[in-house]
Amino acid sequence: MLSNYYRYRLYEILPGLTIWATLIVSIVLSFIKPLWMIYFILIFDVYWVLRVIYFSFYLFLSWRRFRKAIRFDWFANLTREFPLWEKRKNVIFLPLYNEGFEVVESSLNSFLASTYPASKIYLIISGEERKLEHWQQMQKRISENYSGKFADLIFYTHPSNLPDEIPGKGSNIHYAEMEFKKYADARDWDYTDIIASIFDSDTIVHPQYFAHLSYLYCKHPRPERSSFQPLTLYNNNLWQSPAVLRIMAFGTSFWMLFSLARLDNLITFSSHSMSFKAIMDCGGHSKDIVSEDSRIFYQCWLRYNGDYEVTPLYIPVSMDTVRDESWWKSLKNLYLQQRRWAWGTEHIPYLLWQFHLNKKISWTKKFATLFHEWEGKWSWAVVAILITVIGRLPLWVAGDEVRQSALFFNAPNILEVLMTMAMLGLFVSAIMSMLILPRRPGNYPRHHYLFMILQWALVPVSLILFSSIPCLDAVTHLMFGKYLGFNVSVKKRG
Repeated sequence: MLSNYYRYRLYEILPGLTIWATLIVSIVLSFIKPLWMIYFILIFDVYWVLRVIYFSFYLFLSWRRFRKAIRFDWFANLTREFPLWEKRKNVIFLPLYNEGFEVVESSLNSFLASTYPASKIYLIISGEERKLEHWQQMQKRISENYSGKFADLIFYTHPSNLPDEIPGKGSNIHYAEMEFKKYADARDWDYTDIIASIFDSDTIVHPQYFAHLSYLYCKHPRPERSSFQPLTLYNNNLWQSPAVLRIMAFGTSFWMLFSLARLDNLITFSSHSMSFKAIMDCGGHSKDIVSEDSRIFYQCWLRYNGDYEVTPLYIPVSMDTVRDESWWKSLKNLYLQQRRWAWGTEHIPYLLWQFHLNKKISWTKKFATLFHEWEGKWSWAVVAILITVIGRLPLWVAGDEVRQSALFFNAPNILEVLMTMAMLGLFVSAIMSMLILPRRPGNYPRHHYLFMILQWALVPVSLILFSSIPCLDAVTHLMFGKYLGFNVSVKKRG
């Protein structure tokens, strides 16, 4: 019998093992059984073309819902349909580390510009003791500029070196949640009436966000059993960012648009909102992992034995790309950000372990949840390499016997047709990118719109260097027990 430690280590090895096995077996078969690989690549490409069509359908469906949602007066509807709307208390958790004041200022100003009264919003800002001087300066400037503008402005300082923590956003939020619990208890608040929004420091909310959130929260039959996931757009500093950063930012935004329409697979990501009761019931955001934003969904899903969901919010929140002072630093930041997101692979061993302990969730639910998480990471690491590189390998290395076959002669033409069909996804992405592109700054000439179109030629290289490889990096670290800490994404404006 394996000990608990070795069993969990086995679970950590499995995701990376399946990914590396796919790549290695594909390369080996390209040399020893090239005909098999040609068949496989053709079938896989057909499958991926169907996936592109499927993706495009849900992307447009979400887009229509998004456009409709931002035009609606949600606050008027909230006050008309729910006379007791003020019973609900909107609380924002905003963790800080070393951000500049201009980044935080943009976020706070967006809260004030909301159609939902800022005087009804409780703002919790938690800084780090390990950056104490910077945090004290930020606290002073925030107090000077924003005191009296919210229902309450609450500051917490997250102590350094607390036991069972890793430094990062998760431990910061966890500490703030436990401290706010005392605040809520002192006022005898019902946790179900507290709508907690957990944002990154650069999160700029749409003016309709809190009104829309409050409306859906009040309308939901059991809001304490649901998280609320907005559309995340990485476009705050999009015009100032290098082309590769823009492409990856658009890709993440499109993935969110697609996911919002797929309720069966939707989990929380980045900025999200939920009942404070659910937060307390599941023990708060995890303080010892990197991917706390998605883990909180799984914590609640397990705590309520699969009776937990995510409600989509088609009102957006806008965030920054990982732009830095130089082009090279920006690309390095992008790689590290993608690797941190791919480190969400740590959810797979967590789920495998918890499924062993929880006997109340049906095996069909367990399988569907695990498959979605596992297949997502597998596709992330493998697909771009398989289609653009390994897919051509058997055609390059095949022997004379294979080269005489009809399949070998026709394969390049078939692949070209399939790739042309797959270009539909690229075409859709280029159109959608122009639709969600923020207003052009005055110091950028009109011809820069042309660059926004031409940049999509970089997609094949970008997907390999800044998507597949960071994911391979993350899963390989997990395989060998080389655990990654939380790297803070640098974000600069101007």
